[in-house]
Amino acid sequence: MNLAFAPSARDYRGHGDKPPAVRWPNGARLALSIVVNFEEGAELSLSRGDERNEYVYEIVERIDGVPDACMESHFAYGTRAGWPRIRALLKKYGVRATINACGRAAEISPWLAAEAAADGHEVSSHGWRWERQAEMSEAHERAMILKAVGALTKAAGTPPVGWHTRSATSPNTRRLLVEHGGFLYDSNEYDDDLPRIETVFGRPHVVLPYAFDTNDMRFFNSYAFVQGEDFARYCIAAFDRLYEEGKDAPRMMSVGLHLRIIGRPGRIGGLEAFLAHAASKPGVWFARRDEIAHAWRAGIGLPRWSPSEPLSSFLLPA
Repeated sequence: MNLAFAPSARDYRGHGDKPPAVRWPNGARLALSIVVNFEEGAELSLSRGDERNEYVYEIVERIDGVPDACMESHFAYGTRAGWPRIRALLKKYGVRATINACGRAAEISPWLAAEAAADGHEVSSHGWRWERQAEMSEAHERAMILKAVGALTKAAGTPPVGWHTRSATSPNTRRLLVEHGGFLYDSNEYDDDLPRIETVFGRPHVVLPYAFDTNDMRFFNSYAFVQGEDFARYCIAAFDRLYEEGKDAPRMMSVGLHLRIIGRPGRIGGLEAFLAHAASKPGVWFARRDEIAHAWRAGIGLPRWSPSEPLSSFLLPA
């Protein structure tokens, strides 16, 4: 047993069988969050001065010591061809989504963040580079948060109010987001079908759980999804169960998309089939994650959130 780390303080009970009596706007049964991950250009790459190349894309292949042009080309497909397809479908079905954008990706392709904002989508933060934060020092993580916020604010026109780390956070991530003062919520949990409030420094902070199962990442590596219909069938099954449960209690569903994955011509039909199914049901609220966070706060009686000045501790060197 490694005694250098404190025991986990996980809450394994959650809301239990007594969820808060929150009703979504207009009496919706289900808050449906479509999250489009915009990572292209933020993947680790020796040609951009990073310490190594990313090795997870349509295949898994490590190229060490030299730039990996093949990998970079696979990522570039997302902005060149995937985004226009996804954008068109979101417009067709009137979906307001959250664009989960890496700062460096937005710095390289600011036009994409600008298009998303013009369409009414939320541009939230997915970090600076497409990387884990688990091993980051506090000083490095603080600087990275500021760098990502600056790039996204410049590209989208407004600062991000949401944060989602690629998989593993550091022990400091949520605390630093609250100390920063500009974050309404984070999506760094995978443990529920409902939002919740975490109190940090006496401030209520919204946690919006994300999902790896209703997610196009399952086309990669595990090959749980092969055909576009696989994605549609699984997401529809999850939707139908949550929609039924939503008659009696609030429910939230997250669907994760990636430009370079679902944007492929053989997969995009799966997304359209799912959106068509969800849009055909009454009482479904296609919502941005910032909208869901605001609605949850209101539903449990908290005042309207607004950004605050950073706590002094955020400005201090670690």
